[in-house]
Amino acid sequence: MGLIGRSVRRVEDRPLLTGSGRFVADIAMPDMLYMRVVRSPVAFGRLTGLRAAEALAHPGTVAVWTAKDVADIPPIGFRMTSVPGVEPYRQPVLADEYVRYVGEPVAVVFAADPYLAEDIAELVAPAVEPLAPCLDPTAPPGEFAPGRSTEAAVITKAYGDLDTAFARAHAVIELELTVGRHSGVPLETRGAIAVPGTPGGTLRLYGAAKVPHYNRQALAAMLGLPLDRIHLHEGHVGGGFGIRGELYPEDVLTCAAALRLQRPIKWIEDRYEHLLAANQSRGSVHRVRAATDKRGFILGLDDEFWFDQGGYLRTHGVAVTELTCAMLPGPYRIPAYRSVGHVRLTNKAPCGTYRAPGRFEASFVRERLVDVISDRLGLDPIAARGRNFIAKAAMPFRREFSALGTDVVYDTGDYAGLLDEFLNRVKWATSRADAVRRRQAGELVGLGLGFFVEKSGLGPFDDARITLGADGTIEVITGAASLGQGVETVMAQVCADGLGTGLDRIRVIHGQTDRIARGMGAFASRVTVMTGAAVANAAAKLRGELLSVAGQLLQTTPECLDISGDRVVLGDAIAGPSLDLGAIARSAGGVLTAEATFTTEHMTYPYGVHLAQVRIERDSRAIVVERFVVGYDIGRAVNPMLVEGQIVGGAAQGIGAALLEEFVYDGSGQPHSVSLADYLMPTIAEIPDIEVVLFEDAPTRLNPLGVKGAGEAGIAAAGAAIAAAVDDALGQVGAVRQLPITPNRLHALEAECAIAER
Repeated sequence: MGLIGRSVRRVEDRPLLTGSGRFVADIAMPDMLYMRVVRSPVAFGRLTGLRAAEALAHPGTVAVWTAKDVADIPPIGFRMTSVPGVEPYRQPVLADEYVRYVGEPVAVVFAADPYLAEDIAELVAPAVEPLAPCLDPTAPPGEFAPGRSTEAAVITKAYGDLDTAFARAHAVIELELTVGRHSGVPLETRGAIAVPGTPGGTLRLYGAAKVPHYNRQALAAMLGLPLDRIHLHEGHVGGGFGIRGELYPEDVLTCAAALRLQRPIKWIEDRYEHLLAANQSRGSVHRVRAATDKRGFILGLDDEFWFDQGGYLRTHGVAVTELTCAMLPGPYRIPAYRSVGHVRLTNKAPCGTYRAPGRFEASFVRERLVDVISDRLGLDPIAARGRNFIAKAAMPFRREFSALGTDVVYDTGDYAGLLDEFLNRVKWATSRADAVRRRQAGELVGLGLGFFVEKSGLGPFDDARITLGADGTIEVITGAASLGQGVETVMAQVCADGLGTGLDRIRVIHGQTDRIARGMGAFASRVTVMTGAAVANAAAKLRGELLSVAGQLLQTTPECLDISGDRVVLGDAIAGPSLDLGAIARSAGGVLTAEATFTTEHMTYPYGVHLAQVRIERDSRAIVVERFVVGYDIGRAVNPMLVEGQIVGGAAQGIGAALLEEFVYDGSGQPHSVSLADYLMPTIAEIPDIEVVLFEDAPTRLNPLGVKGAGEAGIAAAGAAIAAAVDDALGQVGAVRQLPITPNRLHALEAECAIAER
């Protein structure tokens, strides 16, 4: 039995379970200095100076840097989706002339003790002349800098004849919908340790995550280093979610200080700093309208939205806005479409990607619209969706635009089939009848659905190298990164399946830029698709080489041989001649190696549906999620248990995003969500047992494994499903138009509904 498709236990967990995990905070170097960041206390203003004399005079101070000390370091560039004209909106590593959000780095201090560094940092006082902050992304654009607007870019995706669609419409549905700012809050905050080599030697950065090879290239360019004089090393990582592992000012400053001071530099972010200054996401306002015929078929969809980008454009460029535009149509045909996204700079923490960027927002907007269309036309919401689904026979289905540099072509899918089977499995009719019965008894209970299409497997390439050593150990070296998603297990399964061996002797290396020349890292649900395909190709090559060498040793043809466990055997013979894998490697000079690259021009598009059942407490208006189910077609699951784990984790984050989590700012731009007492996250008390229904009915033809990604499925439509469930509990379809649905907002919503009924 092959290893692909089996729920193998994770092979990477022993050090974590035994307390021997090595996170960046665990690393210490001799003669190490600690860096502490001085941050702006003002949301927007002119930086007229910094009072640092007292800090410089402190006996524990090694160095204090301001913008003038790093004037030779350019602003941080874009890793993704840069469009013309956005370069002036990049973030400098230390603020110069202006500060643009509370928490922006304005100076750094260095000392031999972390507590001393914190004390010294408090002696540095930035002098800021406050200016009126820009906080509303929908307001008319202001001035980012002299002569430069706060509207950094406008992204448009469109096709078809919208004018004709609206002219022919039986009904036009219009909504304004808002998604609040929230983000990933990983267990481990950001951190970095930069270690200089001997003069002219190699700089090493520990604590890398997500995209080590890209960050290596960017740091080398920014610091003027040859590429072979810097290497990044990933250790254990306590969560990522899109926010960890990007290139931030602190990473650059740590490396620059190691080079200049010629001592190891350590920086560990505290939770306050993380909630203040790490990438936030989501915040957007949509004004959307749809034209439909009498049957509820959507003739045209027109969406304009404003994305609250924050103080600068960071490494993601305009990726969130572009993905929102591109993924808003979801599973529906929609003959005419336009989405216009305004990237607006505000004086808040800068935004980046967070698990399912653009899709969480787009699914909320699209599914809210379909629910309201169904209600206005007197249709069952299930039937309305079925009427608009892209047919299975229409696959592959092309949208007339691109996203992230690739044409949007849905590769495979049976949306109607998945929804029908999902509703059967979750006993939808029975659950609906039970909710009606409970409402009649006085409870505020509701059910809601949200359908979604994801994107995964972003290219353009991934490399893998597999080496069989003289002792029979198999080493798989990849350019992937692990953020806790089970990379070592899945790649070992793919390698073992391709070779025909067991897992025992396979070791997977990732996140080490000195072990493999190229790598794309871990983002966009790409690792199993791209790295897995590269490993599968390399395993096939190595298997062929193994059998060829063994055939010469056993004086037979490779076709007569097979690999079983750690031996090459003659066909299916239990007894008879065989060779240990290590012996074969020794006979070939001590090592056998195979390398492979997998390239693609298109992403894969998995899809699924969320079901939420909620109860609203009458006294407090707290919303209790009683049941949450995710149905998902992954094409082919390498390890179903790990896929389910990814989905459960994402669903927990989706529930938090729908009901609790929000970064709130006051009228002066001061953040009010800078501790876990104010930024509310779901605990085990708020999360029900997440049910996962996996489908493998639509394997992709775009890679040799048939797999699609899984990392973002659990969160994509959570907001949409919970909003629909709250509507159902209130008996007001389309009532929820803002996330998160807090008790205060729910009170206001019920008051609005009561007024509307009168």
